[in-house]
Amino acid sequence: MIIKDLKVCIEPDKLEVIKNFSLSIEAGSVHVLMGKNGSGKSSLAHTLMGHPKYTVTRGSISFNEQDVLTLSPDKRAKLGIFLAFQHPIELPGVSVFNFLKEAYHALRDSQISVRDFQALLFAAMEQLNLDQSFAYRSLNDGFSGGEKKRLEMLQLLMLKPQLAILDEIDSGLDVTALGMVAQALQHIKNENPRMSFLIITHYQRVLEYLKPDYVHIMDKGTIIQSGDAALALHIERKGYDGSFQRS
Repeated sequence: MIIKDLKVCIEPDKLEVIKNFSLSIEAGSVHVLMGKNGSGKSSLAHTLMGHPKYTVTRGSISFNEQDVLTLSPDKRAKLGIFLAFQHPIELPGVSVFNFLKEAYHALRDSQISVRDFQALLFAAMEQLNLDQSFAYRSLNDGFSGGEKKRLEMLQLLMLKPQLAILDEIDSGLDVTALGMVAQALQHIKNENPRMSFLIITHYQRVLEYLKPDYVHIMDKGTIIQSGDAALALHIERKGYDGSFQRS
């Protein structure tokens, strides 16, 4: 994905949340985006996925040499872009199994038998150490924070996007749940070495499992500093205030 000089306003107040934002995410690379609350990280994630609340007023987003801004969210997903939400929605009455089956069929514009899909799903769940009963629960309904995030990992493993945008995948997790989610991420990355990641986080801890190629610090809608994993460690130790100057 190539993002050039992006400027984004949020409706209906026309509040500018992203400005002068540029970033290139190569196939197979892991990028981490950090920053204080309100710096524009989640706004960027929603913009990349095509949320109608966010209006791009300048700049461009391309993926696989295609203009993403002309595409609806479902077409962006079919192109290979995936967003794991910070707060996944609950859908009582819609089972994990049926949700994933419909998503799997929609992305491939083809159908496979229920039996064949079940075999694929159960194999993926086994890789993530999820009990098969998980497949028949209502989507995120009554799930713990860790279960919600592990479901996002199951989607990644089943749908195999080219670019995974993870919006605070570590939010609200205790140490045990974080370890399970992070190990699942590492497994997915090993299984799909060409998959790219844009990981939005406040903390360095998830990066102990999934090593980043690049770390970017965001403030007031733009990147103010970029570096390697050492930059995330610096933030962990020193915090954001007074640490950086705008580039």
